[in-house]
Parts: sequence; C-alpha cells; structure tokens
Amino acid sequence: MKFLSLFNKTPQYQRFNYTPRFYDPQKEEMQERENRIKLELDRERGIVPESSGDYRSRISGSFQAARKRSKPGIGANAIMIRLGVLLFLTVFIIAFLEWGKPALYSLFLFIPVYIYLKFKRK
Repeated sequence: MKFLSLFNKTPQYQRFNYTPRFYDPQKEEMQERENRIKLELDRERGIVPESSGDYRSRISGSFQAARKRSKPGIGANAIMIRLGVLLFLTVFIIAFLEWGKPALYSLFLFIPVYIYLKFKRK
C-alpha cells in the first residue's frame, strides 16, 4: 500500500503570510487634524469648494435617490403568468388526486389544443 502513495502528491500544510498591523491612535488623530486643517486652509484660499469637504453631505440622500432611480423588479404581466401557472398546477394536482390517470390523459389532450389555438391566431 505504501508503494502506491509514492506516486501521489502528498498533502502540504497550509501556510499563511500574516503581517500584523499596528494601530496608533495618537498618530491617526494627528493625521486627521492635519487633513482637516489643510482642508480649511484650502477653503479659505478658494481652492476647494465648500461642499466637497464632508463625506456625509455626499451620502445623506443617496440611498433614497438610488431607490427612486431603480427599475421595478417584475412587471404585472410576469405576475399574471406566474399566477396562471401556479393555478393550473394546483388544479391539475387536485384533479390527479381525485380522478387519477384520466386527469393525466386530459393534460396531454389540453396542451396540444392550447398550442394549436395559440398559433392559429397568428
């Protein structure tokens, strides 16, 4: 048995390359303060417009606006077709349970008649 395992690839342990990240709250607070001061200075000079500074102003109404722009999922026609198919299947299952195979034979009679009437109109 050991002879066959020589030709197979032996499993290796999964190795991870993990580089830890360090969080320095003082350094991050200092960078936020510097960015805020630079932005205020740029606004005073007229380089940056007033509305571009705060991300909350860009997000504030975007979810409602996206909902208004979105397309409706399914139309009324698709809902009616789905309802018709479910109604037909329900009636067919009840008829099959009540009368058995004659209901199954009537299904094979109904489908060709329906297809004939549908394509006859065109």
